[in-house]
Amino acid sequence: MSSNDDRFDGRLLGTIAVVLLGGLLGILNSTMAAVATDTLAVAFGASLGTIGWASTGFLLAVTATIPFTTWAVDRYGGKRLWLAGLVIFLAGSLAAGLAWNVGSLIAFRVVQGVGAGLLDPLVLILLARAAGPRRAGRVMGLMGVVLSLGPVLGPIAGGAILGGFTWRAMFLVSVAVGLVALVLAARVLPADRPGDGGVVRLDVLGLALLGPGFAAVVLALSQSVEPLWPAVVGGVLLIGYAAHARKPSPLIDLRLFANRGFSASVAIMGLGGMGLFAALFALPLYYQQAHGHGVLAAGLLMAPLGIGGSIAMPLAGRLSDRLGARGLASGGAVVAILSAFALTRIGPDTPEVWPALAALTYGLGSGFFSAPTMGSLYRTLPPPMVAQGSSVLYMLNQLGAALGVALVAVVVQTAAGFQGVFWIAVAMNVIVLAAVPLLPGRPNARAVTDEELVRTS
Repeated sequence: MSSNDDRFDGRLLGTIAVVLLGGLLGILNSTMAAVATDTLAVAFGASLGTIGWASTGFLLAVTATIPFTTWAVDRYGGKRLWLAGLVIFLAGSLAAGLAWNVGSLIAFRVVQGVGAGLLDPLVLILLARAAGPRRAGRVMGLMGVVLSLGPVLGPIAGGAILGGFTWRAMFLVSVAVGLVALVLAARVLPADRPGDGGVVRLDVLGLALLGPGFAAVVLALSQSVEPLWPAVVGGVLLIGYAAHARKPSPLIDLRLFANRGFSASVAIMGLGGMGLFAALFALPLYYQQAHGHGVLAAGLLMAPLGIGGSIAMPLAGRLSDRLGARGLASGGAVVAILSAFALTRIGPDTPEVWPALAALTYGLGSGFFSAPTMGSLYRTLPPPMVAQGSSVLYMLNQLGAALGVALVAVVVQTAAGFQGVFWIAVAMNVIVLAAVPLLPGRPNARAVTDEELVRTS
């Protein structure tokens, strides 16, 4: 079906469903593992700091693998790489479920992270290529349902599994779901020919600088003890990549950022993600510490945040394909600001219904600026640059999430407490609102050329 057709046919719907299932797999697994930290520490007789490396190792492997995916998707083809990512993720999940000590668990979680590092940016790449520019907002809105519900459903599912089974079941459930995703992907995903995107030789030096550089910065943000050395190492590597990227055929062309629409899109997604992850991290702590709820109850009380996003993103994405991103994103940012402000007023005596309602409207507001922004991003990119743009977006989202969680960890321990965290969310969304006018205007059917990409609009 032509990408200029506004309708979805059965083949495209099947592709979207299969890709979203694979995308949900990684998000659920990582968030389920996060709620099992105490259980795993007891099971292996390890400290919380040591067992925390099971999650940190996963995150670092994801971050370091993403730049490789940028090149590999054109070298090997999207379908082949997707199937390879699923196989690696499944192997890591099975091995993690059979881990015999904390060292083996951390190692197998790293294997899972490599698989997720292939799958996560491929979700964006495959969907953008399948949908085409005219339907980018609609498809990114559907992906937003996964992004919104995954971080909320993960803790709920993890708490339920740990309540009735051993910790091993948490990883083995991923194996069962992953096998279904693998079989469906093999049957449904359309074959693509490697090299269609104009493959060049792998930029080995760029990969050695960019992947570890971002991973070191994320490590610095995710660790609360002495984060200076990884931050310095990461900064040096990223500066080295910036100098290296001036040469022909870099892994990721930094001229992407010369396009105002692209820069505004990734900035909005990064800042919005930072505020959203701060809320995702702080609200469960609030429900547990201020109201004495357990992990499962706190997860259930978080559901309105994900529900709001899952309602707003498909609707806003569909509307943005006709109306453009600016008006929808501005309205969403205003709602997110007001909702985050409402959360700054909560305290130990606040009935749970009020933060739940504020979380619902926060999800709605965030969804209304996220889906149109993602859609506009893919309307600014010519097809050969979709892989690079997707990797940049995902890496900056990882960075924003890590920074949001790090800020929460610091601020919660100060006199500002939970209110301070939500003031951070207010500030992030105010910046988002200020950046919205830089997004591209109303969509049109003409594709963006490579030459136009490097011009400011």
